[in-house]
Amino acid sequence: MSKKNETVKEIFASCSFSSLGLHSTLCDQLRERLGFEAPTKVQAQAIPVILSGRHVLVNAATGTGKTVAYLAPIINHLQSYSPRIDRSSGTFALVLVPTRELCLQVYEILHKLLHRFHWIVPGYVMGGENRSKEKARLRKGEDFLHLFLFLLAWFDGSGMYGNVCISILVATPGRLLDHLKHTSSFLHTNLRWIIFDEADRILELGFGKEIEEILDILGSRNIGSIGEGNEVSNVKRQNLLLSATLNEKVNHLAKISLETPVLIGLDEKKLPEDKSHVRFGSLESDVKEEVEHPSTTMRSTTEDFKLPAQLVQRYVKVPCGSRLAVLLSILKHLFDTEVSQKLVVFFSTCDAVDFHYSLLSEFQWSPHSQPDMELKQLFLRCKTFRLHGNMKQEDRRTTFGAFKTEKKALLLSTDVAARGLDFPKVKCIIQYDSAGEATEYVHRVGRTARLGERGDSLLFLQPVEMDYLQDLEKHGVSLTEYPLLKVLDSFSLYGQKPRVKKFLTTESHPWILSLQNALESFIIHESKMKKLAKDAFCSWVRAYTAHRGELKRIFTLKKLHLGHVAKSFALKEQPSLVGKSFQKQSKKRKRDQRQKGQSGKWKFPSKTNAK
Repeated sequence: MSKKNETVKEIFASCSFSSLGLHSTLCDQLRERLGFEAPTKVQAQAIPVILSGRHVLVNAATGTGKTVAYLAPIINHLQSYSPRIDRSSGTFALVLVPTRELCLQVYEILHKLLHRFHWIVPGYVMGGENRSKEKARLRKGEDFLHLFLFLLAWFDGSGMYGNVCISILVATPGRLLDHLKHTSSFLHTNLRWIIFDEADRILELGFGKEIEEILDILGSRNIGSIGEGNEVSNVKRQNLLLSATLNEKVNHLAKISLETPVLIGLDEKKLPEDKSHVRFGSLESDVKEEVEHPSTTMRSTTEDFKLPAQLVQRYVKVPCGSRLAVLLSILKHLFDTEVSQKLVVFFSTCDAVDFHYSLLSEFQWSPHSQPDMELKQLFLRCKTFRLHGNMKQEDRRTTFGAFKTEKKALLLSTDVAARGLDFPKVKCIIQYDSAGEATEYVHRVGRTARLGERGDSLLFLQPVEMDYLQDLEKHGVSLTEYPLLKVLDSFSLYGQKPRVKKFLTTESHPWILSLQNALESFIIHESKMKKLAKDAFCSWVRAYTAHRGELKRIFTLKKLHLGHVAKSFALKEQPSLVGKSFQKQSKKRKRDQRQKGQSGKWKFPSKTNAK
């Protein structure tokens, strides 16, 4: 059996969707519209349980079909109601997601599955849209067909538009809470399902208080019957929580929203035998409970991360000053050796994304011609996209859609693209800047190796950051070293391949030296690029100091040479203002610590007392 067939066998179940209890028409939609010939193992485990009405907590690897696992049984229930649900029924299901991009993606999948169930209407709301303008346009009825794809019909103040109501609503927490408070026509008395998709990310983004308010407004802390007198309302509320990682906040959300949930994807051996004594933290992340009762807190900070078996994980150790030249070299190597592939590179800040996007879009250099010759060409020849939280919503939406349809492209992104997004055929994930938390590593690499496909991930580390590998190993993540020097040796410089000694270091490699000089020359002669580089440098340094927990010990600014950091942005000199600023802050912090230490030991007599 081939490796690919073995991987498919590991991901997909041997049963059919119909055998799980789904309607034949819905099974056809899964096959025709989404390409699912058979359910994944996660879907095979989750769908029957969700159909039974039980609360569910799903902890499974990224790219295993969790979205379909909860949408399919909900649609299956709604299509079976007799008489059919109508415009007066209101909203039956709420799907809460962390980001706008994931909101659009879930809505798109939902829209495809409902193609044959036209009376079940999907909709979404999310931040970044202008509420008042949406209302005005809906009242005027302009371009309603287009608006229907993106807006909720109940925005117009009447709760309906013709025969339209929103049966299944996908939403980001902030915007949903806004409408629950201020849109009186939002009808949710028949609400049956609340789904928390990527729950860990929702809470990491600071939506803890909003989630608790939403649960209070919807009456979901005390689960029970939600009405009487008809088929729809004589059922219990069913909540579903999906997360690739578990932590204290997720555990607390599970406790306040789930009633005796079925656990899917969790290793029972790692849970306490008496689950009634499992302790949960709070959404405000009180660590005291975990310290006092470490054996009874359900979390996975020391457990294995769930990663696809077909994901090849590597790291590359790069001196700080050579990072940019190495990144460009690896990208060039990957795109030159693969005719058609897509890559995603993760950065820590929006400014870093903007700088590298502009650089790759404009930097020209021909390694085959002599330095004094004018013959130059774009260094990286592929379509390049960027995605981060500071972009306008329309630009984010355009990027999201365009990158999905491209066969050969590069996406530069912050962690806004790290959660739940399904970009087809992404071959490789590069983490140029390490994630702020170890769990975020899982979600970044989860953009590749999805649904049985093979994928690669590459983690950039500086020599002083190598302890990060040990931190990942605690979670069962093992990385092998990337053959960097072999890749660098494959490039020809000025018409011939350099004769490289085996003991040659990365920073002294002829290819890296030449490329670094070309990059610095380009930056110094382009004022716009120089400003972008300085801004990126400043924000990178700030982000580097923001690592939390155990990672703060590994990623420490004082271990770095800021001049070398500047070289990683092709700056010949360290921006003096930033350097002085951090030096002043560092000196002030040390001075304050010394004074605090002295004051703790003894007190000098004041002038008054001395007299």
